[in-house]
Amino acid sequence: MRPQPAARAMRSVQRCLRQTHQIQPPILSQTPRVSSTAPTPTRAFTTTLRRSHNPSASTVDPTEVSHFNALASSWWDPHGSSRLLHLMNPLRHDFISSCRFNDPITAGQKLRYLDIGCGGGIFAESAARLPDTHSVTAIDPTPGVLKIAEAHKRRDPALMQPGKLTYLNTSIEDLALPATPSDGYDIVTLFEVLEHVNAPGPFISKLLPHVKPGGWLVMSTIARTWTSWLVTNVMAEDVLGIVPKGTHEWAKYVNEDELRGYFAKEPGWDGASARSLGVMYVPGFGWKEVRGGEDWGNYFFAVKRLG
Repeated sequence: MRPQPAARAMRSVQRCLRQTHQIQPPILSQTPRVSSTAPTPTRAFTTTLRRSHNPSASTVDPTEVSHFNALASSWWDPHGSSRLLHLMNPLRHDFISSCRFNDPITAGQKLRYLDIGCGGGIFAESAARLPDTHSVTAIDPTPGVLKIAEAHKRRDPALMQPGKLTYLNTSIEDLALPATPSDGYDIVTLFEVLEHVNAPGPFISKLLPHVKPGGWLVMSTIARTWTSWLVTNVMAEDVLGIVPKGTHEWAKYVNEDELRGYFAKEPGWDGASARSLGVMYVPGFGWKEVRGGEDWGNYFFAVKRLG
């Protein structure tokens, strides 16, 4: 007999309570801090994660690659496993536009995008069609979804223009660095990716050189709170089934204040420019902006590289 949603949710709660005392969230700082006390459920949400890592190793999680390869065939089904990404896409563009509003550096010019972890190309395609877009380079380490992205791209002749939209099956570690800072990208996007990598600090450090001076790094991810765990892991995956089981690992979530702290100390980045926007999926209504939502659930985050 198939377990009932309530029973599955209860087992998830019990499992999380056991693991909370064992799992520490991913580290943003390159230098781990030493704690004199063991982590508790409360401290786990308010302290920097200290998962050890090898900075020279790839930040790609093979388990995540396997998971998203299995979902590749349904990527462009607006009612399939990627439905929430399709519904979120308009908000992604709105947030980027808000960052660029009255920005003298990027206003009025053709923009070059780098979309990291592009998946099947939902954002990459839409960005390539914008009138102020020069080109989009989209990378992903998952070969299955990139095959879907390439096939879908061929359905639009405008996207087949040389250099308009380029997909690369690679990780950020293996992507060639710009020859000079000014050869970087105007907009580097990282949508729903940070919570799927092994070590977010080293991962972010690898992508920073790809943003040109005056350009923006724009991302979306999930805060590491009890609320986000209940919404994304229990309700979305276990109870409602609107997200494929195993998509999210709560210990990998990154809080907004951790990102702000990271960029406040990162040379060459305008920490004061950092902005965020909380969002929430409301069944039947789609994604909605939620004031203060960045402190407890899904959120957008953007920061500008000093010109």
